[in-house]
Amino acid sequence: MGFERATLTTDELALAMEQAGRRPHKNVHKGQFVLSPEVFTSPGRETNLCLSRFAFCDLTGNIHLGPWCMLGARCRVYTHDHAHLSRRPLLTVQEEHGVLWQDKYIGADVWIHDGAMVLYQATEIPNGVVVAAGAVLTKNPGPYEIWAGVPAKKIGERRPMAPDDLARNLEKRKRFVLADYLAARGETPAD
Repeated sequence: MGFERATLTTDELALAMEQAGRRPHKNVHKGQFVLSPEVFTSPGRETNLCLSRFAFCDLTGNIHLGPWCMLGARCRVYTHDHAHLSRRPLLTVQEEHGVLWQDKYIGADVWIHDGAMVLYQATEIPNGVVVAAGAVLTKNPGPYEIWAGVPAKKIGERRPMAPDDLARNLEKRKRFVLADYLAARGETPAD
């Protein structure tokens, strides 16, 4: 069974960055995506990133992306926050003092699932981190940790696994295959 390439071509990546990148406070600071040079060094691929064009990447500050990252649809990565320090109207505080902003560093092999939010307080997402679908990350995780929930908490770790062990483990799990589903119903794909 073969699978299609999950990484983007350079043209697809440029389009995804254009569509996912937002500058809600460009009057304060105009950030950009900063891609690791390793993003363009995988043989047989133009890039090794998967960035959904439906992601929301706040480019008030810069977002640094390492190789082999996946940012899912509707995930949100924030580089700014508002000052919530007084009882004065928040909009007047913003008009007088602006917003807080900082750069965000996302390491290699990070997966930020569909609908996850990475708030301003999480400044670095190290190599191998998985942020589960719908999670709200408010602090920096450790390398290869899996975080889920609202607010997100560590629920597991990605551990080293030999290729044969990985294949055996995946064979035990059920996967949806359309042909199998249709066959169980007595149908064929052409029906």
